[in-house]
Amino acid sequence: MLHGYGSSILDGAWLSINLALLAMAVAIGLGLFGALCRLSPLRWLAALGEVYTTVVRGIPDLVLILLVFYGGQDLVNRLALALGYQQYIDINPFIAGVCTMGFIFGAYLSETFRGAFLALPAGQAEAGAAYGMAPWQVFWRISLPQMVRLALPGFTNNWLVLTKSTALISVIGLQDMMFKAKNAADATHQPFTFFLAVAALYLLLTSVSLLLLKGVEKRYSVGLKPAEL
Repeated sequence: MLHGYGSSILDGAWLSINLALLAMAVAIGLGLFGALCRLSPLRWLAALGEVYTTVVRGIPDLVLILLVFYGGQDLVNRLALALGYQQYIDINPFIAGVCTMGFIFGAYLSETFRGAFLALPAGQAEAGAAYGMAPWQVFWRISLPQMVRLALPGFTNNWLVLTKSTALISVIGLQDMMFKAKNAADATHQPFTFFLAVAALYLLLTSVSLLLLKGVEKRYSVGLKPAEL
């Protein structure tokens, strides 16, 4: 059915999964940093977080991918030349993809985490401080675990969007399943067959992800009473 390209597309799917997982790890770190900046009493930190989320959310993902890959590569080589390094530095498309997707979705997650932090009752942090906890202990033991529960629905949505957005990375030459499907479609002149196969793989990946994250959300909701209508 796939004219011998099935294993190649599956290899590309595995690469896409790795890209999505690593990019989400980067996004979580940047998202927490951005949320804490937005909530900081220091005006310059709050402004930094505001600029980050506003700029990234206002530029299309594809444009940012091209800017980071081509613009970043040009900048790195200019800096290397200025430092006396004469050889051309070629940025790995996988690393560029991880960093770019993580940078983009870090901005979206920062809004998700910020909203979750703001939804926490202020009295809990005050009680922790009154108990003698240091600020980092209040954050780690009280605020963060509860924030995770509140942020899970938004996190799930961002993960699903990120997973689908990995298809954009094929434009910089990363041999993910979209790249492999395009090559197979060009070779066999059957684009519908291969793009339909890729669509099915993305649907499978997002469906499994949704089931797993729903399970995590249910686990974090143990002991909580459902809201009364």
